[in-house]
Amino acid sequence: MNAPSVDRIKIAPGFWTSLEGIGVEPIAVARQARLPLTVITEPFVTTAQYYSIWQAYSELVGDIATGIVKLATAYETAQYPPAALATFHARDYRDALNRMARYKQMCPPENLRIQEEGEQYAIELEWQHAELPGPPVLVGITLAYLLELGRRGTGRQLKAHSVEFINYMGDVQALESYFGCRVRIGADRNRLTLKREDLDRPFTSYNEELLEILTPSLDRTLEERQGQLTVSAKVQWVLSRCLTQGRINIQTVAAELGMSERTLQRRLTEEGESFKQLLAKTRREMAVAYLADSALEIKEVAFLVGYEDQNSFYRAFRLWTGETPANWRVAQENWRSGLVTE
Repeated sequence: MNAPSVDRIKIAPGFWTSLEGIGVEPIAVARQARLPLTVITEPFVTTAQYYSIWQAYSELVGDIATGIVKLATAYETAQYPPAALATFHARDYRDALNRMARYKQMCPPENLRIQEEGEQYAIELEWQHAELPGPPVLVGITLAYLLELGRRGTGRQLKAHSVEFINYMGDVQALESYFGCRVRIGADRNRLTLKREDLDRPFTSYNEELLEILTPSLDRTLEERQGQLTVSAKVQWVLSRCLTQGRINIQTVAAELGMSERTLQRRLTEEGESFKQLLAKTRREMAVAYLADSALEIKEVAFLVGYEDQNSFYRAFRLWTGETPANWRVAQENWRSGLVTE
């Protein structure tokens, strides 16, 4: 059996069902995202496809905040995947959040980092591809789901202490009404801070017997996935985080992986890959994702994917796609404009 790739994201079947429940057709989302309609039935997508789906959903709804609140409240508990069910049936809210942070490692592209100090219990969202953050609507849904988990588990209309977002999120008043607290835009991180007094509230949905069945299986799956990544996948994982740190080479990546350069070269050869090919592949995937964001200048994209000068980036991108970055971006924008006017 092939080892799973880092660029392999599973979409829960309940996602598409929930979209239909709020009047958003999955077919419309796939078309807006410029993806084949088969993506609706495919269990796995790439990171770029995953982000495109969420961005398309946001565009179809029209307002980021509205899209967040609608989907967070509409997602039926019965549609949760096993990892999420284990959190819903936890002993209390703290137990549920700790389980969520652990099992989220099996559900890229985001990670959750919990900090508990004094009266503050903060959950910060981080991206497994640190230089390739997800669209704002995905950020909002992730944090809203964490509060929704507490509300459904305890049976109480819990309120957050504070919420922070890096990017523009649409109707802030709608978000403040949902979270029950002040929402700050333009922060340096995406973070949900909860009231410590709510953490020990027991879950009415607590199911010890079910947890005894689910927990060993989930822990085993997590350990297997962490141990089965191919060396090629691990190299891309490191590259996606280090491209902006200056000139990167195989020696740097080998050191990050705790092996010698010779061992890394041998392992890649065994998998039919080379460091040069993986570097180009990682840069291409990240460049395409960045160029889809019109707020980024092309020179910024060049830097983010590890090029010291813009001309080198132009030559590489043309080699990858047959087009210049500017022409590729214009073609994408024209295509999206055509969708809106159809």
